[in-house]
Order: sequence, then C-alpha cells, then structure tokens
Amino acid sequence: MPTAAAHSLLLTIVAPSGAGKSSLVDALRRDVPNLQLSISHTTRAPRAGEVDGVNYFFISRDEFIQRQKAGEFVEWAQVHGNFYGTSRQWLDSQMQMQGDILLEIDWQGALQVKRLFPEMVSVFILPPSLEVLHERLKNRAQDSDETITRRLAAATSEIGQAAQFDYVSINDDFDASLAELKSIVQAARCRFLQQQRRHHAMFQSFHLERSE
Repeated sequence: MPTAAAHSLLLTIVAPSGAGKSSLVDALRRDVPNLQLSISHTTRAPRAGEVDGVNYFFISRDEFIQRQKAGEFVEWAQVHGNFYGTSRQWLDSQMQMQGDILLEIDWQGALQVKRLFPEMVSVFILPPSLEVLHERLKNRAQDSDETITRRLAAATSEIGQAAQFDYVSINDDFDASLAELKSIVQAARCRFLQQQRRHHAMFQSFHLERSE
C-alpha cells in the first residue's frame, strides 16, 4: 500500500463522459497552484493531440492485464471496453513530493482509492440532464453514433453512483461549477489534519494534536 507523505491531499473528480470533467479539471489546475494531475495507464488508443506520458501512459491490453495481476495498480477499471488504472508506484512517488494529487478517474477506481485513503476528497460532476449530456457528446465530435449511444447508456448507471461521493457539482454553468471545485479544494486544504500535516512544528508549538 502506498504511504502518504506528511502533506499530501488526495482529490478525485468523477463524471460520466460529456459532463465537462476534462475542461473543468484543466481550468482547476490552471487556477489552483500545487495540484498535480495523476497520469493513468490505459489500453485505449490515443485521441488526436494526446501524448504518451502526458495525458495517459498508453499500453497494450496484455501488458495492462499482466501489471494488474502483479498488483501494480492502486485502482483499475474497465470502462467502455478499455482498461484504465493508476500506478501504485507512480502515486507513491508523487505523494512523497510537495503538492496535492488530483485523480481524474472513473467511479469504480475512486471507490477503490477511497478504501485505501479514507481521507480522500471525492467530487462527482453531474450534467444538468441526460438530454444536455447527449448534445455535448454529439457536439464534441469525437465519437461515432454507436459510441455515443453506449456512453449514454452507461451514464445512467454512472450517475447513480454520485451518492457515494463527498461533493456533487452540477455543470450547468461552467464558471459556477469551477468556482465550486476551487472552494472544495480550499476547504479540504484547511481541514485540521491537513493543516497539522503541513504545519507540524507550528501545531506542536500550540500543543495541538489529533490522531490520524
């Protein structure tokens, strides 16, 4: 099991395809300092403009299965016919460095990580409706009609998992949803245990202590 560094905050953001998660995550990382995006391994083919080692680590299905069986992933899931997973070694190394970690993963993976790190902060992004979600999937012109139909069918099941998350943001208005995410990060960084980890010497000087 990875060992958290004294300062690291784990944040995961989950949403069905087309809910605007990637755009929100990009804006959140731009506006919030010291927020490192986790890079997942995946068996799906790169989309236009995606770079190996930047957007994902793209590996074959056989290699993924081999690594999964060896216990190399802290979480993994099969989504829309492709495998995704977060490297145990990568996450451990990042948590030893300064900065917080943002996991942009699916709901199955988020719950797996939550079992290992109960203090993790989880956020689910909802679309305002399935009709709006359908339009967004069509307008981004990345998927075939068959794929869009499959993603919409999966979205109903995925949305049903939102009740298991700490926070829900409805992405009806992008700026409002982004503001909510930024507030969540700021609040999480001010939790007692988080501040105690970051400012251990100062808390000791005040004789403030709380068990992990």
